[in-house]
Amino acid sequence: MENQEQPKHVRRVRYKGTHPKTYHEKYKELNPDQYAADIAKIKEQGKTPAGMHRSICVDEIMEFLNVMPGQTGMDATLGYGGHSLEILKRLQPGGRLFATDVDPFELPKTEQRLRSLGYGEDTLFIRKMNFSEIDAIVAESGPLDFVLADLGVSSMQIDNPDRGFSFKVEGPLDLRLNPKNGIPASELLSTVSKKTLEAILILNSDEPYAGPISETVINRVMGGIKIETTTQLKELIEEALLFIPKQQRKDETKKSCQRVFQALRIEVNDEFEVLDKFLEKLPDALASGGRVAILSFHSGEDRRVKKSFQQFFREGIYSAIAPDPIRPSAQECNSNPRARSAKLRWAIKA
Repeated sequence: MENQEQPKHVRRVRYKGTHPKTYHEKYKELNPDQYAADIAKIKEQGKTPAGMHRSICVDEIMEFLNVMPGQTGMDATLGYGGHSLEILKRLQPGGRLFATDVDPFELPKTEQRLRSLGYGEDTLFIRKMNFSEIDAIVAESGPLDFVLADLGVSSMQIDNPDRGFSFKVEGPLDLRLNPKNGIPASELLSTVSKKTLEAILILNSDEPYAGPISETVINRVMGGIKIETTTQLKELIEEALLFIPKQQRKDETKKSCQRVFQALRIEVNDEFEVLDKFLEKLPDALASGGRVAILSFHSGEDRRVKKSFQQFFREGIYSAIAPDPIRPSAQECNSNPRARSAKLRWAIKA
């Protein structure tokens, strides 16, 4: 028998210093199954390990949805699968969960994790599609006993610089949840007018400095320089806000960076339009007595959810709605700072 060549061992690329700094160097965080103890320590420090996502308001959501064995429900935003896993534990025996997501990179990873835990295709139905197409899910599933939608961007999307979601690290200015659809934020900035960009920043994120930021950005584009990276846009925002007194400038600039990136993300993904379609179709998707819980992370989303629930409640389509949004506990916010802006609203179908 001929000797077969053994595959060469490839050493992991070493990072400078005592701790990995960049996303791709964090090999332990990116392999949580192999380094469970290290992952636990990171979480205890109130941090989210790279490549992972910590689900928010899990106890509050599970208490309201009151998932029972044999029910049929939908997780409209599968993400990392944390909420879905808790739902699946409560659905057996005989229950079915339909889950949707548009992210072509994270969806296969999440499906593999959940399948490896024993949730087969007779229990968990994963579809790569936008949750605004909830009517297509119902055509397959029948009326839903519960629906969950977590409208936040997942941590693994934010943390990966290749996705271009964060101003904190250098990356392509993309911001698309599905990079195969639509145009990246860099292209958007190359085609819009100052007036249009200003409107995007105001309508999508209530940006108070929309005027000077838009003027600085569009002047740079008009000068023939394409804004292609997250760092380039961050530096332009900093330049636009130099008029702010020095003692307040750092904090105000950080907030504006967060809002500008949020506004552009909403725009390139048509997030408000998608949410409006979902909310309009939602009552017809629910069975009588069916429950829906929606977790939002900024005022534009929360306003839409609140108005939709109130409208259908006045019309007698919902028998009850949350009188006020439910906020994460102080304990959860301390252990997971990304939970601080979350608002949970719920409704029950008449």
